[in-house]
Amino acid sequence: MKLKTKIHLFSTVLMLFILALSNSGIYVIFKQLAYTTEYQQLIHRSKELTEGLSRVHDEEEVSDVLRTYINPESMLRVTDEEGKEIKTLVSTKELENYELSFDEDDYSIGQVNGAAVMMTKVPVIWLDGDVAYIEIAQILRDSSRSLHLLKFILLGVTLLAMIPITLSSMTLGKVVTQPIFKLIATMRASRKSGKYEKLAALDGKDELAEMSQTFNEMMEQLEQNYQKQEKFVSNASHELKTPLTIMEGYGRLLKRQGFDNKQVADEALTAILNETARMKELIEQMLQMAKSKDPLAFTFAQADVTQIVKETVEPLRVASGRTITFADPGRLPVSTDEKRLKQLLFILLDNARKYSDGEIQVRAWQEERAVVMEVQDHGEGIDAQHLPHLFDRFYRVQEDRARKTGGTGLGLAIAKDLANGIRAELQVESVRGDGTTMRITLPR
Repeated sequence: MKLKTKIHLFSTVLMLFILALSNSGIYVIFKQLAYTTEYQQLIHRSKELTEGLSRVHDEEEVSDVLRTYINPESMLRVTDEEGKEIKTLVSTKELENYELSFDEDDYSIGQVNGAAVMMTKVPVIWLDGDVAYIEIAQILRDSSRSLHLLKFILLGVTLLAMIPITLSSMTLGKVVTQPIFKLIATMRASRKSGKYEKLAALDGKDELAEMSQTFNEMMEQLEQNYQKQEKFVSNASHELKTPLTIMEGYGRLLKRQGFDNKQVADEALTAILNETARMKELIEQMLQMAKSKDPLAFTFAQADVTQIVKETVEPLRVASGRTITFADPGRLPVSTDEKRLKQLLFILLDNARKYSDGEIQVRAWQEERAVVMEVQDHGEGIDAQHLPHLFDRFYRVQEDRARKTGGTGLGLAIAKDLANGIRAELQVESVRGDGTTMRITLPR
């Protein structure tokens, strides 16, 4: 069964159930009010009858009093305490053989020829001084007619209401399911065309409009991710293809002349080894970039930033032979992933080493709500137009400079992912000809 049919059926049944329930309540309340009114009139008559009987002294006068207070379509019967009939007066043949029954309520309701009969009894002091009971039965002809009429009216209202209820439920089903059908059609079109189709924006601020907006945002994000993935694969293929092409060229040269010319062999082997190392670094960085997306890779604990900087700077200073200065600011406690922070610092220091020849300065200090670290070099710097793209994958300020230094264009992209993972802010400041400063801000 389709969703539209289900909504239509459910809303119709629900509305009819509510209408039937309300009509039943109206009927029951009206019926109770009608019976209560009849009972009050019956009690009023019984009091008058009791007062009239209290003034008589013989049985002949009793009959006259009973005739005076009997109504059309009613019956009056006097019984003793044991229920034995003393006197009976009936104004209609319908009640001549009617068996009266009484319960613990104020009155009882029976049926005779499709009409309701109300029965009640009241005590009275009889002529001989004993307690007797006057039993009264009254056919509620008018009330029964009114109740029957009300029943047919409510039934007719229910039947007539089915038409607008059915139409409104169909409209409701269409309103609810139309955006869903559009969503399905759009998804099918996207699947067939391979494009990321979007829904037409819906007016309003209801859930359907929100669903449409959320779907469009999801499709836009998927399209952006696909484009980034496509660009990443294209760039990665290009980066891997370049060293492979160089290695292939030198391999062919080595095969042609390397066995006879030692200089050519040395040149070819050196180039092959360099490109192999560069390709290995590229693959490792790409794998690291994929792993850095995993939230389980980050484990936070209390650490000392000063100690982390020292443990990162010293090995690089010894290995590179470069001057890297760091003024000890004292203990700088922070909650972070120590391993990832070291990796982030190493990338920034390695970049500073590659793209500068002078001294590299590392600073760290504590602010009110953060700990800040800076890595500053005094290289040639970066033009302002390149700064917004530095953290993009495979982005290079100068292609020839990256080739000379062995850069892959992935280092700062990995650094940005690491910074996001440890909830740090990574910023860059650079002036052409005056060096570059990379700043890490860690929340305390």
